[in-house]
Amino acid sequence: MPIELLGMIATTAGSESKALSGPVVDPSYVRDFSRAHEDAGFDRVLIGYSASSPDGFAVASAALNSTERLKVLIAHRPGFVPPTIVARKLATLDHLTGGGRVAIHHITGGSEADQRRDGDFSEKADRYRRTGEFIDVLRKTLTSDEPFDHEGEFYRFEGAYSGVRPATADGIPIFFGGLSGGAVEVGAKGADVYMLFGEPLADVAEHIRTIRAAAAKEGRTIEFSLSTRPIIADTEAEAWAKADWIYAHTERLLEGNKTGNTLAFAEPLRRERTAVSADRLQEHAKRGDVHDERLWLGITRLTGPSGNSTAPVGTPEQVAEALLKYYDLGVTRFLIRGFDPLGDVRDWGKELIPLLREGARRRDEALEEQVA
Repeated sequence: MPIELLGMIATTAGSESKALSGPVVDPSYVRDFSRAHEDAGFDRVLIGYSASSPDGFAVASAALNSTERLKVLIAHRPGFVPPTIVARKLATLDHLTGGGRVAIHHITGGSEADQRRDGDFSEKADRYRRTGEFIDVLRKTLTSDEPFDHEGEFYRFEGAYSGVRPATADGIPIFFGGLSGGAVEVGAKGADVYMLFGEPLADVAEHIRTIRAAAAKEGRTIEFSLSTRPIIADTEAEAWAKADWIYAHTERLLEGNKTGNTLAFAEPLRRERTAVSADRLQEHAKRGDVHDERLWLGITRLTGPSGNSTAPVGTPEQVAEALLKYYDLGVTRFLIRGFDPLGDVRDWGKELIPLLREGARRRDEALEEQVA
């Protein structure tokens, strides 16, 4: 099937290796960043979430109104806004921006400190059950023709109803991520797309098998997205030199107690256990900086468990082929974001994006010929 290519936008320029510059919310940067993704051939952009970052719905509205076709994926933490209200917000934004351009990504919360900034002191296991119930009510609110009652562990509603529905028959796609036992159960039951970090191929294959089996028990199928940070150059040697440069600049920012992470406007309150998926990346990094020939975990090891930080390194052709090996495993969506956020998007549009689409098309054609 055709792949979907996702990017990630922020409200100011910055990354692990690039110090923040400009105001926390720079409207012109949001506009330029969104248009760059559309011009480069991306299908959708993620708007991330932290307890101290700008509001994702507002950023999504700005991105949608700055572009013509680009879709958005709004990261959201269940527990702070009732699912009935979130449903109406999503459906309203869907109508106001042409229809079929809005999706939601549920983040249960891997950082206790960040949860508590917004007043959530619940346990992680409870949060996963809450996320599952949230998704159930959200989906019902978006689809129910009649008012409904709901009484669950975390939410209670009488006569819940939304007068605004999604603008297209595709509705509002529901994305989800997490690898703990509770996460897999929730995602298998409720997600349309399950988001995975860029682990080595064998590990991603195992996750896909596990999640597919759990979804099958629920009578469902599920799609998969993979998140990485490609580093490309004209030659492989130049790409690895670029990776070394990124490492050195990241190390310098860390030594100066600075951060260019646009989702880290506030520092963690204390050392704490992190999400299972982020911990897994650290375990891979301990075993070596490079896996599967070109999946680089140098930044992963250097910055700690901060989520999406693994980088396929090489020429555009080499990186495209490395990512398409995950397509062979069943990944149909790729979320890629850069260490030079805006510049990388523009570079990827020249070769990497077309190569990914063409490679997926050729694989699909070959598979059809085998079936025939």
